[in-house]
This record gives sequence, C-alpha cells and structure tokens, in this order.
Amino acid sequence: MQENYLAKWLNNELSEEELAEFKKSDEYTTYRKILEASGTLEGPDFNMDQAFTALKNKRELETPKVVQLHPFRKFLRVAAAIAVLMVTSYFYLNSLDENVSTQFAENKEVVLPDNSEIVLNADSEISYSEKAWDKERNIALRGEAFFKVAKGKRFTVSTDGGTVAVLGTQFNVENRNGFFEVTCYEGLVSVTFNGKETKLPAGDSFLAINGKIAKGKVVDISYPSWMSDESSFKSIPLQYVLDEFERQHNITVETKNIDLNQLYTGTFSNTNADLALQSISVPSQIKFKLEGNKVLFYAENAP
Repeated sequence: MQENYLAKWLNNELSEEELAEFKKSDEYTTYRKILEASGTLEGPDFNMDQAFTALKNKRELETPKVVQLHPFRKFLRVAAAIAVLMVTSYFYLNSLDENVSTQFAENKEVVLPDNSEIVLNADSEISYSEKAWDKERNIALRGEAFFKVAKGKRFTVSTDGGTVAVLGTQFNVENRNGFFEVTCYEGLVSVTFNGKETKLPAGDSFLAINGKIAKGKVVDISYPSWMSDESSFKSIPLQYVLDEFERQHNITVETKNIDLNQLYTGTFSNTNADLALQSISVPSQIKFKLEGNKVLFYAENAP
C-alpha cells in the first residue's frame, strides 16, 4: 500500500482500483474502526468572543509592567522646595506678634509673659511678641488700655501719639484720633511726646489734643472710671465724648447744628444707654433722638 492511501481514503480521493487494494491491507480494518468511533464523538462548545477576551487578558497579565520613574533631579527640586517652605513657615510663626483686640461695648483682659496685666477698653488693640518678649519688651497700642505692671518688670507702650516707659507701676493710656492721654495710678511713668520726656508720678496725667499739650487732670482713684462701667471727662471736647459713647454702647451717633468743640465735664454710664444720653445732653444743653441703633444729637433751636 502506498503511504498516501490513508490520507486519500479519508478525503474520499481513492480510485476504485486504489480503494480495492487499500481494503486488502491489514491497516484498513483498524483505520475503519477508528473512523467509525470518532464519528460518534462531539466537540465541546466554543465561544469565539470569550476565547478572544481570555487570550487578551492573559497577554496583558503576562506583559511586564513598565513604571516611569521621575528623574532624581526632579525629586531633589521638590524636596528642596518643601524644606524651604518648612523653614520659612517656622521662622514666620515664631516671629508673628500676638494681637488682642476688642469690639464696641467689649472689654478684655490679657496677661503678658512676665505676668503683667492689661485690660483693654472698647474698640482697642494691642500687639507684642510673645516669643521675643525677653528681648523686645514693647507693646503697640491702638485705643485705650489699663496696665498693671508686675513688680520689677519693665516694658514700653508705643502709640501713634507718644511712647510710655514704665517700671513696676499702674497706668492708663488712651490714643484715639488726635487724643493722647496717659494717667499714672501707681509708681512713676515716663511719657515721650514730640521728642520731649515728661515724668508722671501717681495721681498725675499727661494730655495732648490734636498735637497740642493740654492741662491734665489730677486723679484720686486707683484705676480709670471705665473699668467701673463709667466714662468720665474733664474739659474734653464734646466730639471725643460722643465718640466714646458710640464705642461703649455700639450705637451710631449723628449730629446736627451742635458745636463739637464745646468742652464737656461729666460722667456717663457704659451700661445704661438712656441714662448716658441724659448725662451727655443735659449739661451740654443739646437734645437727642434715639431710633433703634442710631441716635441724633441736635441743638435745642434746630428745626
């Protein structure tokens, strides 16, 4: 039998002579049985789409992952930037001043690093360096505050109006819109105004209005009246009195046809607005009209 009979037989390509010759061979019977048995076999179901997806996933899993690493130089730049930011933030936070402020109709107490005490009047602000207090014993003040300096301690109070140097004493400083007053209640206070120094013993005060030194009042109490919920004045222009009323009561003040330069001497309540209005208007011979959170002061002969 020729070697290619089997392939031609499977493809039905044998001629009658070749088929007769192939049937006579010993292999024919065996091949025929195999062919008959294989005809009864069934192949498994095959899903082309699932097979393609499985093959694709397998290839992706077997494909080595390539991770793009940032250049080392870029890493150094980022690290350097972070270091600079941290150092800058550290020095900024450590040099930052402490700021304490009050709103209208509010007082606030502050204890300094050397245990000295400060009480802020309404609408006031102080700032100082807590971190560098031992080297920079200076307090910047806007508004009004009472200072009770711890014994043996020293510091300076700076304002737009002047500078106050103290050593273990109690005093009050007010600096508002051209009004600068320092009152000493205990010890000795040094006031520098326009380059000239003035020493104030207990009971004396220094006063300057619009840059001009005025006669200061003599006090016989141990602390300012505003700490007892009263505001006291002696020969002070009415404008500053009305400004203080506005701060203490958080009531907007308007005026009409009145002399704001007239001098006022008296005291008004910081807790009772109606009583305060009477205390201001009667001695000043002016009238007022209160509507909600606004008050109008006007002259008696005003229309």
